[in-house]
Amino acid sequence: MTKNQPDKKPKRDPAQLFGGKRFDVEHALNMYATSFVLMPAFGIYEEKIVAAFKPHLAKCHIYVIGTMPAIETVDQRLEDGRLVIVILVAGKRHELAWPMPDGVELVETERGWFIKNGDGYWAPSDEEMARRLNDEQDAIGFEVLYIGQAYGKDGSRNALDRLLKHETLQRISVKGVPPDRRLTLLMLEIEPGNRMITFMNPWAENKEEGSARISAGLDKLFGTSDAERVTLYEASLIRYFQPPFNKEFKESFPSTNLKVLADCYDKDFSALISEICIDELPFKMTSDAVQPSQYHTAKFDLHEDEARQVFFGKKT
Repeated sequence: MTKNQPDKKPKRDPAQLFGGKRFDVEHALNMYATSFVLMPAFGIYEEKIVAAFKPHLAKCHIYVIGTMPAIETVDQRLEDGRLVIVILVAGKRHELAWPMPDGVELVETERGWFIKNGDGYWAPSDEEMARRLNDEQDAIGFEVLYIGQAYGKDGSRNALDRLLKHETLQRISVKGVPPDRRLTLLMLEIEPGNRMITFMNPWAENKEEGSARISAGLDKLFGTSDAERVTLYEASLIRYFQPPFNKEFKESFPSTNLKVLADCYDKDFSALISEICIDELPFKMTSDAVQPSQYHTAKFDLHEDEARQVFFGKKT
């Protein structure tokens, strides 16, 4: 019987790790997307497509212009008790299979192919097939080309309003995308409330201002407006993904010179975090600067001084 071996990795003394930090209370502002709308770029001009998503679009103030691989179903068959569907993703062949009960048959109707089981008809949706291709075969990537926002007065403008007259979208469309890719729009709803992550450090140099710093953090937590939240989220994603068609924020964020960060610096926050962590996205987002992943966390220290950097570990 093999005995558990003790962990020989030396444990680091927390007093050494955090003893040189400035304050005993540090805050990070955390924002994240909660839901999304995905449609082909031409869909914004189609009334039926827009109508189907209208309730959700009203809450989406962030938009991402990108490309996805062309997806085409080329064959479907019943084989060894399974429904097998053959799909081309950017020209590459993939197969998906579903176990089927005895007695079903594959039939063609005016609406396409279906599995007929007695009086019932069923077929996997495009969304289900895309999700399985992404989850099981890592076959679908969303390449980020541009990130923007629309808010207006009191949230009166949403992403769709902005995209209908968007010069960059039109420029990308005119320039064209590779024949095996499709121009696609991802619109995100940001959680309407903030989250604040607070780090309390008993080894810090300054332990006299803790109460005041907690109060300032709460002011920022509850005092950040929706418009400010949208802009902070947009700027951090641009800095993170480095989309080729964006210009602002790619190099300048974060900075004490940016108006959008003025209140974060005024309340002396030390970090900012923006997340896209949505299991239901049927692709992995990527760019020239970021590897494909289902989940993305754009995280930034707001101060160059290492004594203020407590959330993300030591930079290499």
